Amino acid sequence: MPDSLTLNINGKAHTVQVDGDVPLLWVIRETLQLTGTKFGCGIAQCGACTVHVDGQPMRSCQLQVSRVVGREITTIEGIRQDHPVKQAWIDVQVPQCGYCQSGQIMSAVALVEQNSNPSEEEIIQAMDGNLCRCGTYMRIKRAINQAAQEVRNS
Repeated sequence: MPDSLTLNINGKAHTVQVDGDVPLLWVIRETLQLTGTKFGCGIAQCGACTVHVDGQPMRSCQLQVSRVVGREITTIEGIRQDHPVKQAWIDVQVPQCGYCQSGQIMSAVALVEQNSNPSEEEIIQAMDGNLCRCGTYMRIKRAINQAAQEVRNS
C-alpha cells in the first residue's frame, strides 16, 4: 500500500501516493509531470537528475522520496526564468544536445547563490559529477563566470 507523502516542490505542497523508497526523480517526472529533471544513469553519477534540496544540489535518482518530506525541493522549473545562470547559458550558447543541461544549471545555480566569486577550482569542484557527453565544459565555465559576475553586480 503506497504512503501518502506531502512534498514541498517549487514552493507548492504536493501530496502523492507512493512508496517511501521510490526515487524522488520518478515522483517528480512521472507523478508530478515536471519533466525538466532528466534520467541519466540511475546511479547518481552523471548529474542529469540534479535538484536542490534545502538549497543543496542532490541527485534525485538515488534519493528516496521519504527522505525529503518536510524539506524544500526545487527543480529546474522552480528556477526563475531571469536567473543569471539561465541567461548566461543562453548568452554563452552552452547547450549542444541539451540533455544534461537542467542538471548542469541546477548545480551552477547552487554554486553562484552560495559563492558569487568562485575560483576556477571551485567551479570545477561544484560541477564535478555533472557529465556532458558533448563536452561543453569550457562554455559551462564561461557561463558560470558570467552569471557569478551578474550576481555580484546586482
